[in-house]
Amino acid sequence: MDLGLEGRVCVVTGGTRGIGAATVRMLAQEGARVLSVARSAADVELDVTAPDAGERLLAACPEPPWALVNDAGTSRARGLDELTDADWQQQWELHVMAPMRLMRALAPVMAEAGGGRIVNVSSSAGRRPSGRLDASYSVTKAAQLSLSRVFADAFAAKGVLVNAVAPGAIDGELWKEEGGLADQIAARTGQTREQVLESTRSSPPRGRMGTDDEVAAVIAFLCSERASNVAGAAWAVDGGTVPTIG
Repeated sequence: MDLGLEGRVCVVTGGTRGIGAATVRMLAQEGARVLSVARSAADVELDVTAPDAGERLLAACPEPPWALVNDAGTSRARGLDELTDADWQQQWELHVMAPMRLMRALAPVMAEAGGGRIVNVSSSAGRRPSGRLDASYSVTKAAQLSLSRVFADAFAAKGVLVNAVAPGAIDGELWKEEGGLADQIAARTGQTREQVLESTRSSPPRGRMGTDDEVAAVIAFLCSERASNVAGAAWAVDGGTVPTIG
């Protein structure tokens, strides 16, 4: 299937690891001119939480971008009573204010150029709070879904289609690296990291964790010409983790 991305500029934040890196690879395979954005080791080195990040990112684009993928984000495993105001604010800046500023800067330019696509990478925790991840992550990921709908309504008629994806647990670095989520949950619950990973894998109806490439494939489609009538949607890529339709 030709996704119609040949030669088009696509911007991916959080593009050096995990879902972001997989998305960069997949869009490049489709012939897109991909700008990977991260704090270091990226095509565009940028802190997306900076107040002027949108303007700086736009200035780095060689031409009006066709697609923006807001993937920058992270989570930890902490109890509600452990979270400080600073923790809440950090997650708010990363998962809500950063994508808002980038969309606010890029969406009008995309509309003026004839249209485009925006995909916000949320989480299954934004659709149903996770008892194992910190509450500030779940709450801000829920806000990111609402933010996606706000921009979808504002720009759909102008040809800029805004959607979100909601991945479940991914069998990758965030969970499995040393000190990652598996280790953090193990430390809090008294389980071993292997027990944590096994329970995480067996929890979804699909019976396993997802992969970066599986999420990236959905993102690539939503960035494509083929997704020409998809706007304001939140596509679950969670193996059935959240037991609702829609």
